Amino acid sequence: MTVSETVSTLRGSVPSVREWGRTFVIGLCMGSADAVPGVSGGTIALILGIYGRLIAMISAITLGRIQQLLSALIPFDDGIAIRKALGIWEDIDGWFGLALVAGVGTAIIVVTRLVHIANENSPTLLFGFFFGLIAASAIVLLRELSITTGFQAAAAALGFVVAFFLSGPVEFLEGESLLIVFFAGAVAVSAMILPGISGSLLLVILGQYTRMSTTLSQFVDGVGQVVIGEPSGQLADYGIVVITFLLGGLIGLFTISRIIRRSLDWNRQATMAFLIALVVGALRAPVEEVHTAVGFSTNVVVAFAGAAVVGAIVLLTLDWYAVELDLDSI
Repeated sequence: MTVSETVSTLRGSVPSVREWGRTFVIGLCMGSADAVPGVSGGTIALILGIYGRLIAMISAITLGRIQQLLSALIPFDDGIAIRKALGIWEDIDGWFGLALVAGVGTAIIVVTRLVHIANENSPTLLFGFFFGLIAASAIVLLRELSITTGFQAAAAALGFVVAFFLSGPVEFLEGESLLIVFFAGAVAVSAMILPGISGSLLLVILGQYTRMSTTLSQFVDGVGQVVIGEPSGQLADYGIVVITFLLGGLIGLFTISRIIRRSLDWNRQATMAFLIALVVGALRAPVEEVHTAVGFSTNVVVAFAGAAVVGAIVLLTLDWYAVELDLDSI
């Protein structure tokens, strides 16, 4: 294929700037939601009408297709096969995924920066706000759930107990182990595509939310220092944590998320009962965070409750104006 043919083929494949921009903005909305507990990026995808396309894209990405794409791009015996590579890329909806990931990543970096600043200056208001988001999201989800069998009730009880236990002081989650970071990434990212279930909420449950938001902000700062020529001694340490989390996320996206989808196909009501009970049990997490950071006094309780009311209003307003969540469509 000549250079002109290659350029022509690429031009025919790449979406318009308007479509790129629209997908990027949707990614910004999803990333902003994913970065705070209680709001799900999957819900935003459902609201904005791309949920089906998102799931189809993730399902289309397989190890076989990745191998075919790499073999088409690496110049071995047959050289680079641009048409074949673009065909595979379009089969997995690559341009859509690229723009979406760019938007999600940008939003997460910005929001986690704000969370890091808020956590340093006013953890009571921050986690009070998160408590309100989580409580309101639990209310929204519970009104769509009906438990009709003992198995569904047992699944809900298990979900609540798991979340409530992990939301408290758990010794094996309090270390700096990269294995915990990897697991947290796998669980959190896989949950981000489920409407109503927040990946950041699961990070809070696992005690990794503050750590990851802080580490990401410090990593971005370190990269900025390197760019302008200043030394950044801990950049490698922060980078290892961030990369470990991302690797866990990739593994989770293509393993745990598929397990969840199969569980939904097998017994939708029991699976949703378990997942929604996780949200209810997780209400302990922000309380524990404030208790650990500043302790509770009358002033702290009042500030925490006020921030919780604000968080609840934000989420209920989103639910009121955006969409009636239908669990049967998940």
